[in-house]
Amino acid sequence: MNGFYEYVKMAVQNIRANKGRSFLTMLGIIIGIASVIAIVSIGEGTKNQMNSEISDIGGGQIYIYVSSEGMSEEVWITPEDLQEIRDLKYVEGVSVADSYNGETLTGKGTFDLMVTAEGPDAKMINNADMKYGTYFGEREVEEAKPVCVISDSDARRLFGTDDVVGMSIDITCYDVTKSFRIVGVTTQKENGTFVSYTYEGMPVNVNIPYSSMNELVGDVGYFYSVTIQSDTSRDSQKTANEIIHVLEKRHQCAGDEYFQVQNFQDVMKSMNQMLGMVTAFISFVAGISLLVGGIGVMNIMLVSVTERTREIGIRKSLGAKTSSIMLQFLAEAAILTVIGGIIGIILGIIGAYGICSVISVSMQMIISPGISLSVILFATLFSCAVGVFFGIYPARKAAKLSPIEALRRN
Repeated sequence: MNGFYEYVKMAVQNIRANKGRSFLTMLGIIIGIASVIAIVSIGEGTKNQMNSEISDIGGGQIYIYVSSEGMSEEVWITPEDLQEIRDLKYVEGVSVADSYNGETLTGKGTFDLMVTAEGPDAKMINNADMKYGTYFGEREVEEAKPVCVISDSDARRLFGTDDVVGMSIDITCYDVTKSFRIVGVTTQKENGTFVSYTYEGMPVNVNIPYSSMNELVGDVGYFYSVTIQSDTSRDSQKTANEIIHVLEKRHQCAGDEYFQVQNFQDVMKSMNQMLGMVTAFISFVAGISLLVGGIGVMNIMLVSVTERTREIGIRKSLGAKTSSIMLQFLAEAAILTVIGGIIGIILGIIGAYGICSVISVSMQMIISPGISLSVILFATLFSCAVGVFFGIYPARKAAKLSPIEALRRN
């Protein structure tokens, strides 16, 4: 143990004696570790923010649609199916979302419309924030009330103000015009990563009860898709299986796979995998600097061996073992990379917070770096491994020097 302490002490003394060279040696390690820590932390922070916001928008949602084979067999989801699904234990809400093109004329001109026919739980499914009024519900759907909900930005485009509850809008679809009373105005959530933008010529979105579309496009008695809000405390796949069982039982098509499921959790998993792959690739590219830094360590250690040839010869002539010489140089290489790794970790964390702050201010959203202890531990161990790996060759070269040859060199 005392011997090892002496090796470390000698290594530290040599590093301190050549501060400038030692810093330049560590620079590659510092840049590599700092880059990897910063990139992984920013990637994790972005992923966490995305998951949080997406979960707020559609956590626990299940999307079920009719396959092309089901459509060819004229198997559709009916309003009666919706009610059966709503009655299931772990189902909190059900809605459809069939969209139709239309237009309207207001005092500010003619506008193209995207008319979305929805179910009684549309507010829950859309996770809508109301600015004025209320969203339509079960009674409006059952009675086919001519009511609608629009966003505050679309209201300003149509009327010049967003306080439009109680006003009417004439919707024309397929040459049929019907007046709808605005009962609610939604607002865009603030500080979100996913922001809805509007531009000139973009269709105005109008949400209405699906039963109110009958006078415009004919009888809306079937749907090709449905969105379900399930209890988030339960595995949504189990709930999806129960819903599929109900639909197949009602339509007597068990085993035909006419109804397909797109689970929100699967979508989030795919997005996380994609973001993880991008982060890993960028981290790999940044990690190349670690290889360059390791080569720099090896080069400097080779120079150190050359400069200290006589010292090695004297120590070996006095009885120093080959293993002792090797351990001395390995300790020096390891200490160089460990110090570089620690500095790199500190700079990486500072850099991650700094970059996340800049992103948060410039894009008006909140992103906190996902600092992972496992990543820090990995970076520390990796820096040690780099020092040992690239220090082996110079250490072996120093250890194998002949004492006589070493003493003869200047």
